[in-house]
Amino acid sequence: MVKASSRWTNLAFQLLAIVLALAFTSLVMILAKADPLEAYRNIVVGSVGSVNKFSDVLVAWVPLLLATSGLLVTYTAGLWNIGVEGQITLGAIFTTWALRVLQDSTLSPGLIIVIGFLSGALGGMLWASVVAFLKIYGGVNEIFGGLGMNFVATALTIWLIFGPWKRPGIGSMSGTEPFKEALWLPTFTGLRISPWSLVVGIVGIAVIYLLLQGTYFGLKLKAVGRNRRAAFLLGIPTTQYMWAAFLLCGLFAGLAGAVQVLGVYHRLIPSISSGYGFLGMLVAMLINYQPTWAAPVALFFAALNIGSIQLPIVMKLDSTLSGVLQGALVLAVLLMDGVRQRILRRR
Repeated sequence: MVKASSRWTNLAFQLLAIVLALAFTSLVMILAKADPLEAYRNIVVGSVGSVNKFSDVLVAWVPLLLATSGLLVTYTAGLWNIGVEGQITLGAIFTTWALRVLQDSTLSPGLIIVIGFLSGALGGMLWASVVAFLKIYGGVNEIFGGLGMNFVATALTIWLIFGPWKRPGIGSMSGTEPFKEALWLPTFTGLRISPWSLVVGIVGIAVIYLLLQGTYFGLKLKAVGRNRRAAFLLGIPTTQYMWAAFLLCGLFAGLAGAVQVLGVYHRLIPSISSGYGFLGMLVAMLINYQPTWAAPVALFFAALNIGSIQLPIVMKLDSTLSGVLQGALVLAVLLMDGVRQRILRRR
């Protein structure tokens, strides 16, 4: 009976948080002299108004889900892996490098694509390992180390696009030379989404769910995240678990970068990460770091991102209004959770 009451209380606070977020975003729209209801309708139509539009949502959902999956591991370990953006970028760079090296070889396109995925995972892990090393052995906070590595990754991407990997005769902000279609992930007929991308995303979050909810590794990782010193005194090798958390997050971020190259852009572009790392942080915070809700909430955020493209086209509004709603939603949920906990403590 107490559990049922607590569940209904949690649901009430979550619904109140959604109302607050919508109210705040609506106020912003009113100040911008726009009709909030029309804006929300356009976002819905722009995201699920047709099969093609929904496939675009799924294209954004897969890398966002992979980034969120990796972040759930580092958050569980009590680590703020802000460097996930750079890890996505390095995954894309390593995938591009592998495809450039192998595209003229005698290997089959399928094998080259698999190698591209593995290279992307390796690139993400390598970049995450630098942040881990700085954190564990250099005493550098992972937030500052990660942000620094993000800037380096962005600079490296620009250098490659305008330097060694530039298009024949010209460097272009549109990216490197596209790969031949045999090295693109196959898509559903007439749509942009690849079934293999969906498989990678779904398998990824399933692995993270099982790892965090059903293994001793996940249990010990939670102990490290709750109280690192107490976990160490209980015999848990905290350093190894911190390394494992960073490397796993880097692996999933690298896979997100590989999906961007193999399944979306088919080349390396300057903004290859598309902000999915930072957006993944919002998703992870909104679901309170519980993998159960990662897939549907990431899908909702992807729909907001794609649907908001309609706003500048139809209403002459900036598409970043979806970001206002996403941020307001996370802040409102955190605020309501704090209020709920304070009320419970008083009781």
